[in-house]
Amino acid sequence: MFRLAALTLAALSIAGCSGGRDALLADLQSARPEVRALAVKRLSEKAAADDVSLFSQAARDPSPLVRAEAMTALGKTQDGRVVDLLGEALGDADDRVQQRAAAALASFKLDKARGYLTLQYSRRGRSTRLAIVEALRGAHIPGAMASVVAAESAAIWDRNVKVLDDGTLPERVGAAEELGRSGRQDAVNRLVPLLKDKHVALAAAAARGLGLAGDVRAVPALTALLDENYPELREAACEALGRLGDPAPLPKLVAIAQEQSPLSAVATRAVLSLPRSPAVDEALCQLVLTASEAEVMSLGRELRRRGGCPVEPLLDKLRSPAATQQVLTALVALAPAGEVAAKVIPLTTVNDDTTRRLAVEVLAEINAPSAAEAVRKAWDAELKALEPRRADWITTALPTTYAPGFDPGKQLDPDDPMQVRRSRTSDLLARVQALDAQRAQASGKTMLKPLVPRELIDDAEDNELRTLAAILRAMGRLKADGTKEAALGFIDEANPQLRGAAYAALASVGEDARAGLFDTERSVQGVTAQALVDAGPTGQLVVLQALTELSGDRSRLLEPLKLITPPAEGAPKLEQLVKEGGLEAGTAARLLGEMGAKGSVPLLLSLLNDPETVARREVLLALGRLGDERAVEVVARDLYSDSAEVRAAACRALAALQPRDQLEAIDALKGDYDRRVRESAQLAVDGQPAAAQDGGAR
Repeated sequence: MFRLAALTLAALSIAGCSGGRDALLADLQSARPEVRALAVKRLSEKAAADDVSLFSQAARDPSPLVRAEAMTALGKTQDGRVVDLLGEALGDADDRVQQRAAAALASFKLDKARGYLTLQYSRRGRSTRLAIVEALRGAHIPGAMASVVAAESAAIWDRNVKVLDDGTLPERVGAAEELGRSGRQDAVNRLVPLLKDKHVALAAAAARGLGLAGDVRAVPALTALLDENYPELREAACEALGRLGDPAPLPKLVAIAQEQSPLSAVATRAVLSLPRSPAVDEALCQLVLTASEAEVMSLGRELRRRGGCPVEPLLDKLRSPAATQQVLTALVALAPAGEVAAKVIPLTTVNDDTTRRLAVEVLAEINAPSAAEAVRKAWDAELKALEPRRADWITTALPTTYAPGFDPGKQLDPDDPMQVRRSRTSDLLARVQALDAQRAQASGKTMLKPLVPRELIDDAEDNELRTLAAILRAMGRLKADGTKEAALGFIDEANPQLRGAAYAALASVGEDARAGLFDTERSVQGVTAQALVDAGPTGQLVVLQALTELSGDRSRLLEPLKLITPPAEGAPKLEQLVKEGGLEAGTAARLLGEMGAKGSVPLLLSLLNDPETVARREVLLALGRLGDERAVEVVARDLYSDSAEVRAAACRALAALQPRDQLEAIDALKGDYDRRVRESAQLAVDGQPAAAQDGGAR
């Protein structure tokens, strides 16, 4: 817009519309903004003292083009009376006006003007912050960015300290966490006494703040909170201790993880966050035998990465009936090597449904070909046992026509108020559905279509069907004979567990399972996606293609991709997800970086140029991983972001890009308020690789 306006101004200037002063004054009243802007510019060249009021009036013009010229004109006057007006303009809605106001203020050799620039730096967004620093540099102010960063840091600290001392309880809770983010020693000194505050919410906030501070001096005080009776305090302490990474509270964290309370999951995550050591690995192997099934799965994934646990003690425990199911759950999570199949195969014929299911899942996870025949026999036995319980109660076909008065295609009786009301509701829903379908079609998306139920009543219980579904999935994983035929018989199954297992089995044996990704049940989508991803690059590309086509929530399809590096052919699909934004954009950007998709650099750079881009942090980190020098300048702009998370990500990205011209700005951020930013800036200055984990150091 401004380029076009500049060309218009030039044309008007050549045309001679900037004649005498009287003509310029008349042009200030023009209905055309470009004429008014040119008049302001020409008047500023004369530098008449009486024109300050004219420029001040133009500074409030409805057009940003005029206001921008007014900022430059006010700066030329060097009249101290306009400093307040320029300071106010730093908050203008237009970026160009903000930049011109900052440049004008920097030209004043007044403390008041400098104060406005420093004050507004901490209150404004990226573009204004960048304009302020560039203006100060243009005025040859030494250490321009370092000075405003230090001033911002001091202002945030003073504000939080004041609120913590004098604010309301909700304000003090927020201030406690914010003080912790600073990572200052004084923050730790202030927060530790608050752990004993009578207000539980404030004490918990202090604990979270201490975790964010990253100072291990707080570990003893936080460990003492684990003995408290308040769940909120214990949860905050577990989270903080996990962040701090000190192994001292390991025994207490393990005890909480084993107590089978709502806090057990939090304590388990805390143990997983601790730096790896023999003691931590041993503790995790203990927890895998005591945690809930959901927690065991997350533990198993991490332990697989670390090399697993000794399998002999686990197999020895299988002899104890009381421990069988827990051991089988652990084996599913760990998928250990060794003589596991021989010990587990006999359990596929026991009477207990849960034990049979877990045994089959173990055989599928360890991918034991020798178990294929046993799993096939288990399928035949399970199907035969459930057949009488799944027989149709209604032997005739379900009705295919509407009852009288319910057919929306027939004219309703206007004298029947119930029919009229139903008609209005039906018409409204139909219009909404039609609009949704139209929008989906225009964007190339696929709307989910609900399945028509095959049966109304089923005597089989969920646990029994879960066992049948597990056996069907295992048949696919083990490539058992007859898997395809068995799975095809259940892809239209009303029960989502069985339907998902059928699609998963088809995917495992290399058959077309794409329809499962578009199932109305999210669980079916997730199971199918996981099976396709596990099947290899071909299946992964199928999931990526479906991600770009599916309308609505796509998280179940994206989740399995987080743990792998997709094939390079999938980059265009991930690029589309990034462009669309939404919850999937961040993961898609991260995967592009991990794939080394250098062809995606132009797209990622264009996204950073858009101030409204979602997943900005992930885009920055992806560019850092891709290591393209073209990204340096664009990434460096986010060193001026008003988000500490984005500033830290920009530093980590630049640490990988090894910038030459941005070291002054990065060095200035070593004085940032937020500990994460300071540590990331130090890494970038030192030229070390950036921390891969969220938030840098724990």
